[in-house]
Amino acid sequence: MEYLNQNAISVDIGERLRQLRTERKLSQRALARLSDLSANAINIIEQGKTSPTVSTLYKLADGLEVPVTTFFKVGNQEQGVVLVRGGERVRVPFARGMWEGLGGETFSGQFEPFMLTLEVGSSSGPFQMSHSGHEFVICLRGELEYEVEGATHHLKAGDSLLFSAHKEHRWRNPGKVVTNALFVLAGCASGENTPQLHAPLHDPDGESHTPQS
Repeated sequence: MEYLNQNAISVDIGERLRQLRTERKLSQRALARLSDLSANAINIIEQGKTSPTVSTLYKLADGLEVPVTTFFKVGNQEQGVVLVRGGERVRVPFARGMWEGLGGETFSGQFEPFMLTLEVGSSSGPFQMSHSGHEFVICLRGELEYEVEGATHHLKAGDSLLFSAHKEHRWRNPGKVVTNALFVLAGCASGENTPQLHAPLHDPDGESHTPQS
């Protein structure tokens, strides 16, 4: 895959996890007990050998007692006006695609736009997601299959979907080409673990865990 963001800021999830853990003076074993994960899984993530799934990040955030968005923030200061240049987006690469922030990660309001680039077969995982607020997605390229409370919606380029995000949902790229999609989460409860976590990341344990909102 090709990405145009040559000057973008890449977030190292493993390094961020290590930083958050050491700030709280927790060993890997201690965090493993608090997050209901194995110490080996945490070690592998911190070494950058794999990236955690959405559900694993939820568990780590619970163990660290921080919002999941803490993993993705570049700075600590939220802003009322956020300008993001096309080549300077915060981005998080994963095994079969790329998450790119559009400013929501530093915006003080309850509005979270982001872009996903998904290779063929990429998905949000075997579990359902559910959170407060509303969710909007528009497929810009390729295809996107969205399941909302058991109903499957097949989106092609130009198609969009809007729904109340408390409804259980998940998605995948069922097509034969790379998919690009724009997501917007709006009206989420303050501090809720919702934004960047739609990124389909690989689970080092090979397990799936249903995230709790």
